[in-house]
Amino acid sequence: MDLAPLIALAKQYEGLHKAGPDGLVYPYICPAGYPTQGYGHLVKDMGVPPITIAQANEWLEKDVMVSLSQTLALCPNLTGNRLLAITDFTFNLGSGRLKASTLRRKILAEEWDEVPEQLMRWVRGGGRVLPGLVARRTAEVALWGKK
Repeated sequence: MDLAPLIALAKQYEGLHKAGPDGLVYPYICPAGYPTQGYGHLVKDMGVPPITIAQANEWLEKDVMVSLSQTLALCPNLTGNRLLAITDFTFNLGSGRLKASTLRRKILAEEWDEVPEQLMRWVRGGGRVLPGLVARRTAEVALWGKK
């Protein structure tokens, strides 16, 4: 399976934050309040050393593979671009959110036409609609619909 569309989606919406003039990537606090480094990779605290851009790319690929594995375990009936779209959701929000969601129930019931609406319900952060999440869910819906 070609993971390039998934990697591109994650890179676009996670962004490579805190790349310094020295070419290294420093930790930062993500909008959800977690210590993060590279492309949305969670770290234990802000005191971790900086990494290279190559390391950020390696972490992203590994994190995407973990999310893919989690998505397949929770939604074994997904394939192709549908799998990639939901894997991006899992990468962004975590497998716990997917596991407990109506989105997953719709997927398991193969109520495919209802999945885009369910994805678009996940656009809030801190009690408000976040434009970045609206854009990301819209991109996931577009990927979901690609044959």
